Amino acid sequence: MDRPSSEGPPEQTQAQAGAPARAGAQAQADPRRWAMLAVLCASLLLVAMDATILNVALPSLIKEMRPDALEQLWIIDIYGLVLGGLLVTAGAVGDRFGRKLLFTAGFTVFGAASVLAATAGITESVLQLIAGRVLLAVGGAMVMPSTLSLIRTLFPDPHERTLAIGIWAAVAGAGAAIGPLIGGLLVNASSWSAAFWVNVPVVLVTVVAAVLLLPEYRSPSHHDLDLTAALLSVAGVVLTAWGVKHLAGGFRPADLAALLAGLAALTWFVRRQLQSADPLLDVRLFTSRPFLAAALATLIAMMGIGAALYLISLWLQYVRGYDALAAGVHTLPAALALLASSLLTPWLLRRTGVRTVLTTGLAALLCGFVLLAATPRPLGYGTIAAALVTFGIGDGMAITAAAAVMVAAVRPERAGQAGAVSESAYELGIGFGVALLGSIHTTLFRSAMPSRFTPAARDSAGSADQAARSLGHGSPEGRALLTAARTAFDDALGTTSLTSAAIVATAATLAAVLVPKDFRADSAH
Repeated sequence: MDRPSSEGPPEQTQAQAGAPARAGAQAQADPRRWAMLAVLCASLLLVAMDATILNVALPSLIKEMRPDALEQLWIIDIYGLVLGGLLVTAGAVGDRFGRKLLFTAGFTVFGAASVLAATAGITESVLQLIAGRVLLAVGGAMVMPSTLSLIRTLFPDPHERTLAIGIWAAVAGAGAAIGPLIGGLLVNASSWSAAFWVNVPVVLVTVVAAVLLLPEYRSPSHHDLDLTAALLSVAGVVLTAWGVKHLAGGFRPADLAALLAGLAALTWFVRRQLQSADPLLDVRLFTSRPFLAAALATLIAMMGIGAALYLISLWLQYVRGYDALAAGVHTLPAALALLASSLLTPWLLRRTGVRTVLTTGLAALLCGFVLLAATPRPLGYGTIAAALVTFGIGDGMAITAAAAVMVAAVRPERAGQAGAVSESAYELGIGFGVALLGSIHTTLFRSAMPSRFTPAARDSAGSADQAARSLGHGSPEGRALLTAARTAFDDALGTTSLTSAAIVATAATLAAVLVPKDFRADSAH
């Protein structure tokens, strides 16, 4: 039977992983564990940043590449949707063949994909850019479950582990939140392609450090990987995401068929996992009410912040007229608030419990969306900044608490599964948020634009800006078009925020119902 390699800590039993054996767990902890955590966080920062780094680079990209509205959405959200579809399989591969191996291979793929995406500007190929984003998602899917599952192995002590997860969540959330700022800096200094070139040197350094520092860990399972189940999970997630994305923008039979096919594939996947002796994903984990609440909280929190950062980044550029760098700077309140709340959450978890932290975090997100929806138009930056702060606080609390619950719920040899569920909810949340709420916003924008403008000018805020440029921003026609587009964008943002508020309110209610009042994240395995 395979055992964990001698590089890392020995395999731990269920009893050893629990709170009663805290002293023994501390004795087994690798003294280099905090340096190893730094390596994991460096990789996570890049993968998380790539989910949002193009938000402020999009106007520059549109000007150079001229993608249509549908291509624009795919450039932004194909990354999260494909990544989310592969995470379950990637987590299972890491458990069976080695988490360090998967991590280093995935980050290498991530670096190669960055080069492919960056050079799309040279070839002027939108399809190459989208292909690069897909390959980035493949590499990210190999990396992300490994980070959380290796934390489960490196930190057997539950209190240390909760702190490590708080740092992990801070990096993951802050990476998504500072993506627009980094993107703005790079676009101003060079072009949108620099948002991909920046990955390459970080990948090279991190892969070397990972090879030297990280331990290897494999599940003692001898079962082969279920390829049929792997294909079902990928097809199910991608087809379901496709259907949701396109149906949000208008009904077409083909999109409904894709959605139904995706749901059928996921149903088949679940049935196959229930019959498997060594499932890719132990779906019985979801019978645990705290685990289910944690997964839903992660999904909803990232839907909210993913869509909010995307739409607010566009608002800052198209409504307020900021350049990419200024737009990135003006999203900083979310990153700072998220960083602070993620690091504070381990302390809150020990004192108040999971239910209080989860529901409070989701309530903060709810307040942010209500603020955006209820404030009279036109919106000012003060309202946007206040909303960004509440988004950061809520997201940091919800994601950290949810990850701690999911990691504590499984034995060390199944940590890849917990990581896959957490990361799937995280990435699919961003992808679904941009796809669903972004499509709703686009539909509302188009309906609010006066019919006297051309269909191309009414297609999106970016298209309106391009049309105004061709007319001349100082001309009466150009000024009228810009004014109408800014008003339509503002109004659409308010209605979209109401939809987001309803979704978050549902998740907060479910968290309050599903999580026992006295539940503690460090009381499981």
